[in-house]
Amino acid sequence: MIVTRPRALRRPPGRAPRLATAAVAAAAALAVLLPAPAFAATEPTPTPTPTSSVAPGTTAFTLSPVSNGIVRPGDALTVWLSLQNGTDAELAATEVTLSLGRTPLASRTALRDWLGGDLSEAAVAPIATKPLDAVAPGTDEEGALTLAADDPALAGLAPGVYPLAASYPSDAGPVTSTSVVVVPDDSRTPVAVGVVVPITASPRQEGLLTSDELAELTAPDGALTSQLGAVTGTDAILAVDPAIPAAIRVLGTSAPQPALEWLSQLEALPNSRFALQFGDADVTAQLQSGLARPLTPTSFTYAMSADDFSAVTPTPEPTPTPSPTPTATPTPEDALPSTQELLDIGPTARAAMYWPADGTADTGVIETLGGLDTDDTASLSVIPSATTRTGAAGATVAAHGLVGDADVLVYDSDVSQSLLEGSEREETWLRGAPLTAATAYLAFATAESSGPLLVTVGRGEDRSRLALGTAITAAAAAPGVEPRTLATLASADPGSLELTEIDASPERAAAASALVGDEGELGRFATILDQPALLTGRERAAMLQVLGVGWVGDPEWPTVLADHREATRTTLDSVGLLPTTPTNLFGSRAPLQFWVRNDLPYPVNLVLYTTPDNLRLDVQGETPVVATPQSNTRVDVPVQARVGRGEVTLTLQLRSPAFVAIGEPETVDINVWADWEGVGITALAVVVGGLVVVGVVRTVLRMRRRRSRVDAAAPGDGAAEGEAPEAQASEEREASTPEADDDGAEK
Repeated sequence: MIVTRPRALRRPPGRAPRLATAAVAAAAALAVLLPAPAFAATEPTPTPTPTSSVAPGTTAFTLSPVSNGIVRPGDALTVWLSLQNGTDAELAATEVTLSLGRTPLASRTALRDWLGGDLSEAAVAPIATKPLDAVAPGTDEEGALTLAADDPALAGLAPGVYPLAASYPSDAGPVTSTSVVVVPDDSRTPVAVGVVVPITASPRQEGLLTSDELAELTAPDGALTSQLGAVTGTDAILAVDPAIPAAIRVLGTSAPQPALEWLSQLEALPNSRFALQFGDADVTAQLQSGLARPLTPTSFTYAMSADDFSAVTPTPEPTPTPSPTPTATPTPEDALPSTQELLDIGPTARAAMYWPADGTADTGVIETLGGLDTDDTASLSVIPSATTRTGAAGATVAAHGLVGDADVLVYDSDVSQSLLEGSEREETWLRGAPLTAATAYLAFATAESSGPLLVTVGRGEDRSRLALGTAITAAAAAPGVEPRTLATLASADPGSLELTEIDASPERAAAASALVGDEGELGRFATILDQPALLTGRERAAMLQVLGVGWVGDPEWPTVLADHREATRTTLDSVGLLPTTPTNLFGSRAPLQFWVRNDLPYPVNLVLYTTPDNLRLDVQGETPVVATPQSNTRVDVPVQARVGRGEVTLTLQLRSPAFVAIGEPETVDINVWADWEGVGITALAVVVGGLVVVGVVRTVLRMRRRRSRVDAAAPGDGAAEGEAPEAQASEEREASTPEADDDGAEK
């Protein structure tokens, strides 16, 4: 049986500190709405002081604008200043200087350089200061700073993206964090934007989530519940891992109630959507391994029980009272849900969609995917703009494009990366920094784009509903955009695109090739079952999970791959012959006994092929075997010895009914003593016959002697009549005395 070790579900960090920080954020937002003097600074202090989340031995200083950095004429500017201390030494109290440039950044390339810390990209001037208290080891210190709407520093800013920086002095020199202020141009015609949100679970090894895992993930604070809550009420495009609804549906009536409710909510959402590969498997690795098309699940029979799909039908009573009593009728196994029904993600799903791992699909992969149309639906692949020559050069790429003859949807790499970072930040005072960057990149994209745009929030893990929902809103509600469905983006006029050179990952391609090879071996091995899908279906689902995009770049993945392949080898070794020992065969006919080991939870059908190396034995060449589950089954092989004796070596090989070799062949030495049986029987017959003859002769002789004496004692002529009584008595005594043979021995 395939046994794999499930990866522990990752849960978001504790949220107790977030309650305090939410209050701080509310205070900051209130400061924006209420009248304020020309300069006002608030000094909220979270209670308790949060623990630093930066790497040990490091510090992090972050400038994070509120409202994603959007400042319209008449709005105030509020920013969070955060100093995180991951060292063992206290950071002294300091004063932070906030600076703003009045010349907008010229392009998204300039924006990327500025946010990357290149201070030469823009000139900024101080506009305010804010003191920060000392930061104890392993803690954070943050504070909000608000610049009033009528502050001269904000006056006269035309639409554009302006550089913003905060800095404080240190022994090693000034420490600076950069961000921007976005002044939108509300007169511009909005641009259609699609926001793709993956609905996935954490990467795993087993093919399907267990009932306990589903209960945890769909609990009120579960990761899947957070994802569904974040997209509810939005126009987000859902990219759903079909392994999740399949895991719920295979459980039938035994599925956890929260999971069933979650699935109902997913199906009821009006959002456009498409299915990821099962387990969000990496299509690039599969195609680069030599496959003509990505793999799909084959069967989930192994995970279903007919008892969980009972049909409840009313049984009417003869009279109207009492009411009919419902009775459960088990569903026949051939009436269980089909694979397609189990994988269904909803009525609004678009078929033939592929989303390779970010930055892995080259021209060859995209052209191959472009030819995988489904029915009347053209194939459509989702790729990042950074892998196109236009996007790599710093220009904006419209959503719909053509790579050769292959249709693609291109998502903006800069915006999407910033949204991903924002969706993974639980702290309000840190989340604003990447979301402000996303808004700034969108400002350039909407100004430059020739058509609809596409962005994603990335394939993150364990994101809270608040963090994920805020990231979705940051994209969908950004200035100058209008959310659109998948169909709208796909129907836009495509532009011709050329991809950059992308280095293939030989490790992942080799892993996919090895998994496919292992699956082929398992498929041949599975012919020992009445239902081979009990093994092959499980293997296909598990190998797709192992190839999941979530494992890309994860240092645990090589171990996961090795564990899966070892589990497959264990399955292939689960049926075989037990070791044999030399045997003596006395007699011409006798069955030889062998044992078949079956570690699988299913009965298996086998044929034992027995071949002798010489003619001393006639052996039954084929012996059918039905080995019982998880036990050892005895097999009797009839043999017949010919005349002669000696040693015979038998070669034993188990095969499936399809003639596939199962396990390694075994040999056993048989010492044949067939002629001893004939000799022994002959000798025994001679001895028994001799004893019978001797007994018969003795009996005849004894009877003759007795008859002769009787005749001698009978009355006759002459002396017989005068014979004395003494003589007659003497003869009677002699007759009763044991006779002696010729050697004097008594008889």
